[in-house]
Amino acid sequence: MMQTLKKQHYLPRFISPVHEGDNVTYLLAGDLGGTKTNLALFRAAEGVLDVVRENTYASRDYASFAEIIQHFISQGSGMTPKRICIGVAGPVVKGKVELTNLSRELSEDEIRQSTGVKTVALINDLEATAYGLATLAPQQLTTLHRGSTDNSGNMAIIAPGTGLGMAGLYWDGKYHHPFPTEGGHADFAPRTELDIQLLRYLQEKYDIASWERVISGPGIYAIYQFLRDVKGLEEPTELRDAIHAGDPAAVISKTAIDGKITICIRTMELFVRYLARESCNLVLKMKATGGLFLGGGIPPKIAPLLETGEFYHQYLQSDRMAELLASVPIHIVNNDKSALWGAAYYAGLLED
Repeated sequence: MMQTLKKQHYLPRFISPVHEGDNVTYLLAGDLGGTKTNLALFRAAEGVLDVVRENTYASRDYASFAEIIQHFISQGSGMTPKRICIGVAGPVVKGKVELTNLSRELSEDEIRQSTGVKTVALINDLEATAYGLATLAPQQLTTLHRGSTDNSGNMAIIAPGTGLGMAGLYWDGKYHHPFPTEGGHADFAPRTELDIQLLRYLQEKYDIASWERVISGPGIYAIYQFLRDVKGLEEPTELRDAIHAGDPAAVISKTAIDGKITICIRTMELFVRYLARESCNLVLKMKATGGLFLGGGIPPKIAPLLETGEFYHQYLQSDRMAELLASVPIHIVNNDKSALWGAAYYAGLLED
């Protein structure tokens, strides 16, 4: 796959990578998560990123992430990358990170020592996703709300998947500058009596109930269990068997999209409402008038539920800020490799 780094009016405006020129540079990019690790070798030249090869690894099958990276490079027939950038699911502090959902550490120094590559950067996976917006083609976005055509303002990304990631893009008047957050671990904010009941249910399970406990794959299943065990909604035998045999969130969301089984439909109604509520909060806190992007693995899979109008209706429910919220363009990011491409883009910004 090849991607020319064009600037679309609804996407961020970034400083051009240093690899935009005649020279060919090889970049290693990664997207490291608790479940899987995606790695790719990119060829960068004349403003174009081109994937040379890529592979996906089960994160828990290796003793360390450095071992995964080293193994990938060793399979490259002598094509050693000049720079490495890895997006990781956790807060990066002074070149080190402990992955939130895997309890495993990684550092830039460890990668340098194991690979021999001197130019290495670890960045948060949502920061990488933000940079990945620069590589998207128009068909890789689904627009839920057009909003203003002027993107000269801050932007925000919210990305539910295995966990809940969030990032911002600060607008300096000329360029956007991505920055990571750990907003998914902020407290869940109940609004209705049902929300309060769900909060109490989650507090019994986790002690502290964060937004990630409801706006994520495990969060979908937690809402489902609450409706089943506390609110008494029926769980048909065939549904229970399907959930136990597969991915609960995928089974529940697909069943809801098909319009089948009340408990699944109600679960996804709540999930969509909570995603809308926290999207509203994120836009307000970052004054993200330039745009809101729904990334991660879940939004593209539940697009029919997000396109009904209920998401946008719930998103607008704010304290006297409906006009500002309505001006914000809202897009679903359909490329599940955007963090990987963003890591490659960031690698191009690094100086040797």
